[in-house]
Amino acid sequence: MKKIILSLFLLALAYTTNAQIETPAPSPSQKIEQKVGLTDITLEYSRPSMKGRKIFGGLEDFGKVWRTGANANTKLTFSTDVMIDGKTLKAGTYALYTIPGEKTWDIILYSDATNWGTPAKWDESKVAAKVNAATLDVPMDIETFTISFDDLTNSSAVLGIMWENTYVGLKIETPTDKMVSKSIDKIMNGPTANDMYGAAVYYLQAGKDINQAQMWIDKAVEMTADAPKFWFLRQQSLIHAKAGKTASAIAAAKMSLKYAEKANNAGYVKMNKTSLKEWGAM
Repeated sequence: MKKIILSLFLLALAYTTNAQIETPAPSPSQKIEQKVGLTDITLEYSRPSMKGRKIFGGLEDFGKVWRTGANANTKLTFSTDVMIDGKTLKAGTYALYTIPGEKTWDIILYSDATNWGTPAKWDESKVAAKVNAATLDVPMDIETFTISFDDLTNSSAVLGIMWENTYVGLKIETPTDKMVSKSIDKIMNGPTANDMYGAAVYYLQAGKDINQAQMWIDKAVEMTADAPKFWFLRQQSLIHAKAGKTASAIAAAKMSLKYAEKANNAGYVKMNKTSLKEWGAM
């Protein structure tokens, strides 16, 4: 009988030891993937909450390195080289640290992203980038620590850091124009109509040489003359208008309208009619 009781006790002890209660993390993790131009940026961090505490100048001292989040390093990964404060940062993964201040913060990208929190010994040679940025007051409390990608363009984004009533931003620039131009130069050795179209649209949107854009879009339209594409013609009208050639812009818009109506594409019909009215053709 004693052996049976002992066996049952050991079995219960083993079950208790192996059982694990799953509870929510106090600082849940978040992973964000953001494309900026042609560069993929991945952010991984943990998000503590205020929970009634004073944060900056309280929980996090001014003038001291902060892990900028909770738990393991906050990590930023870049698929291409990027520019920060006018300096090139190589593609790869970096830990994000900050030194909060009352009016400005130091924002630091550290080449060793394997630490839990701040490094046991700070190595200045691993500081890949360091920027001093002014803080902005937020008109309400941000309960949970938040990092976001703000003010997105084809070639830049601002990494926004928010908590309590403070916002601070780090501008990240990507080599989009260089990458696109290199691709265009390569493809132009034997471009298709789609290549010509893509290059022309990029030049239009990026505010580059409009005459070059016109040459490419005209060639793209010419190459598809046997099967006209209303979206090609639409961009041709916009490029010609930007180049100051209203008459040819109107002609292209009318052709785009015709084929958009044939395809029952209400969006392009509306856009073309709006442009034709703007240019005095309707």
